[in-house]
Amino acid sequence: MKPKIFCACLAVMLIQLAAINQTAAQQAKDSEKSTSYLFNDAHFHLTNYIQEGTDIRVYVNEIMGDKIGRSTLFGLPLQQQWSHRVTGDFAPTYYLDTDAHLYYYSFTDASIAMAYKSLSAEQQKRLDPMITGFNPTDMYAAAHIRRVLLTFPGVFSGVGEFTIHKEFVSSKIEGDVASFYDPALDSILSFCAEVGLVALVHNDIDNPFPKPGKPNYLDGMKDLVKRHPKTTIIWAHVGVGRIIAPLKDMVTLMEQLISDPAYNNLYIDISWDEVAKYIVASETSVNNSAYLINKYPDRFLFGTDNVAPTSQEKHLGVYRIYDPLWKLLTPEALEKILKTNYERLFDKARIDVRAWEQANSE
Repeated sequence: MKPKIFCACLAVMLIQLAAINQTAAQQAKDSEKSTSYLFNDAHFHLTNYIQEGTDIRVYVNEIMGDKIGRSTLFGLPLQQQWSHRVTGDFAPTYYLDTDAHLYYYSFTDASIAMAYKSLSAEQQKRLDPMITGFNPTDMYAAAHIRRVLLTFPGVFSGVGEFTIHKEFVSSKIEGDVASFYDPALDSILSFCAEVGLVALVHNDIDNPFPKPGKPNYLDGMKDLVKRHPKTTIIWAHVGVGRIIAPLKDMVTLMEQLISDPAYNNLYIDISWDEVAKYIVASETSVNNSAYLINKYPDRFLFGTDNVAPTSQEKHLGVYRIYDPLWKLLTPEALEKILKTNYERLFDKARIDVRAWEQANSE
């Protein structure tokens, strides 16, 4: 090995070791505090589809408060167009308010970074910002992510939530349609593996109002995860949505996926009140979900998927909906899905991404 390469590798190892020691010390310091938290939020949007949202200090101090230990932090990668031709003086704030297009809004990353940097060091420790302002059909998307990391070092821990297939949204986005088999998407996930970024992916498991015998999106998602074994991928919402219901034999399909070593890098989040409605819909559905989580407790995370909340009471609503599920989980599984799985994945991401930034800074 050449001396310069050896020195660079050694420097990265020393940075990672220092970060590990620092993280361990901080975890020991915070251990007593963490027992009072209800959960860590693995899926949270600070801003909405017109890039407006909750003041970050209000979010940390009042909405997270003493109920939420840590939280991901990201906006929305899409901006809803206000077309006067379509809605006149009515200003749409949500993608269902109008037929006008959505378009990718890259400034969201700078906005999130600046909001995060405005906080104190103690407040920052509770947040894990994510990069979302890229187009997953663009071969320059990975370059955008790299540029954001080097412009705002010490801030981001992952990418996403970004979308491949989403009911009512994908068809509204200007430009190309995202695809599992787009080399641009592969370049994004490969770069995440290189850096250590967590990737939070929204992909519906099926089409809206599916016809019997028609293909769904499960096989494409499996292919994508298998092609990127070194990338930590979180599948948002178990693939279901507002009208995208779970597939027949969903628990069996998910167990086959999670138990296969080829997908050891895949994690499932059960964020969103729309997901909760399916899980707690019946005694059978909640028992089946509890069975799966209890058997594979290391592979699940909880998040609110709230967008720009206005109060702590409303923000905790999704957590409360899941009460029937929480009661059926073992103490170990409950602790992991609500707290420690998040800490394990994002603590590692913090260490790896900071080391990459140090090694690649000028």
